[in-house]
Amino acid sequence: MPEAVDATRTVILTVDDDPGVSRAVARDLRRRYGASYRIVRAESGESALDALRELKLRGDLVAVILADYRMPQMNGIEFLEEALDVYPAARRVLLTAYADTNAAIDAINVVDLDHYLLKPWDPPEEKLYPVLDDLLETWRAADHRTVPTTKVVGHRWSARSSDVREFLARNQVPYRWYSSDEPEGQRLLTAAEEDGLRLPLVITSDGTVLVEPADQDLAAHVGLATTPAADFYDLVVIGAGPAGLGAAVYGASEGLRTVVVERSATGGQAGQSSRIENYLGFPDGVSGAQLTDRARRQAAKFGAEMLTAREVTGLEVSGSARTVQFSDGTAIAAHSVILATGVSYRQLDAPGIGDLTGCGVYYGSSLTEAVACQGHDVYIVGGANSAGQAAMYLARGAKSVTLLVRGESLSHSMSHYLVEQVMDAPTITVRTGTVVEAAHGSDHLEQLTLRDTASGHTELVDAQWMFVFIGAAPLTDWLDGTVLRDPRGFIIAGPDLAADGERPPGWELDRAPYHLETNVPGVFVAGDARAESAKRVASAVGEGAMAVMLVHRYLEQS
Repeated sequence: MPEAVDATRTVILTVDDDPGVSRAVARDLRRRYGASYRIVRAESGESALDALRELKLRGDLVAVILADYRMPQMNGIEFLEEALDVYPAARRVLLTAYADTNAAIDAINVVDLDHYLLKPWDPPEEKLYPVLDDLLETWRAADHRTVPTTKVVGHRWSARSSDVREFLARNQVPYRWYSSDEPEGQRLLTAAEEDGLRLPLVITSDGTVLVEPADQDLAAHVGLATTPAADFYDLVVIGAGPAGLGAAVYGASEGLRTVVVERSATGGQAGQSSRIENYLGFPDGVSGAQLTDRARRQAAKFGAEMLTAREVTGLEVSGSARTVQFSDGTAIAAHSVILATGVSYRQLDAPGIGDLTGCGVYYGSSLTEAVACQGHDVYIVGGANSAGQAAMYLARGAKSVTLLVRGESLSHSMSHYLVEQVMDAPTITVRTGTVVEAAHGSDHLEQLTLRDTASGHTELVDAQWMFVFIGAAPLTDWLDGTVLRDPRGFIIAGPDLAADGERPPGWELDRAPYHLETNVPGVFVAGDARAESAKRVASAVGEGAMAVMLVHRYLEQS
């Protein structure tokens, strides 16, 4: 008997235009192989190809294809030739009459035929099963088993393709990338009946095809929660960076009904860091992705709910309720809110940058692109820790890494330990007093114009990769008119709200605002979005925990 495999995902397909013959072949196959393989039958070449494409999209395996030679519209050889493009590793068998043996022999060269069987194949124990047993053994020896995973087909220099890959990677969704101009990418496009003009194409692990999906649609189809389980909570945490995840862990672990709302991916800027070496408890360093994953699982263990790809557009006060509004018009409410929205990288204002963003120009580490940088010259703009960490990471495989720093020295903005590492790295060059004047390229970055800030001298350099870390702006515009912010958009909280001991405008409570409380009672801020915050992972996590303590105090007195 055949060795057992995953019968739900491994297929033997048979196609014959004669319904009686088709049923007979399928019957004999099921009797011998039904316990170990799923038997799929079709009665035309076109319907069989449709079945193969659907199986391909779902990520199922096809071990053997048996096709009748004499079929109208598309004979067996023509069918196997097209099937070869969809499942090149499947073993191929042609069913033929004695008079067609010459055609079968020719097919060995045309479609790399593995075997041909003469009709009738009775008794199958002598004429059918021994042949298939050998073919299945050969197929299994190649180990075609795969773990169902999301597939992404896109163009190498497509901004949206890059965004989708980054979204999946940062949300810890396993996926495989296929370039649209490579054979397997073409097979998937054919299976999805797409011509490649609309990319990226995403095929989820259950075979659902998404063309140019928006983040929320993508999140919903790859198993990320996007819809809240309730309408009202004790605590809504907006933002899932270190501060938000810290608040989620402490809030949920202390019994608060907690939901975290994130517009893109958990981890925030820290989640993109290749190596954090100054975080307490990790003497050998930890990547932002690892730290984020642990924190997310820890919050989930305590019962915190996570919503991904949900953009918050407003905050309303309705009595004791704090209502958070989403961009799609829906809303959730809670007794309290923690604003942990973090910051985003400032955009580099230079000609050509906007058109080439995602096509060689990236903001943040964009670790999904790091592999493609192997052996290339890479430019990094910025002089703070995030830029230094990215430089050290990319220097492992890049031919060279050039750090472009506007200031006169790294020591003003980068931690001492990291400055030493950067200066000691043989493939990293630091150019201080240098800015990017312009970016050039047709469909992707090809050159940069650099300017020396002291002399004004410009230089044109070849470049395919540039990563930008030039400071951060708070993601707080949606709070305008509700929560007080400083001129740069950072949220003002606690003692900073009061001038000469006076209460903030509109504050009606007898007490002063708590340390991390905004001018709206019950609404707190933690992490990088707070004015004068330390902008460090450890302090953000600590503020998230402290904010939960203050939430408890607020709820007890409300």
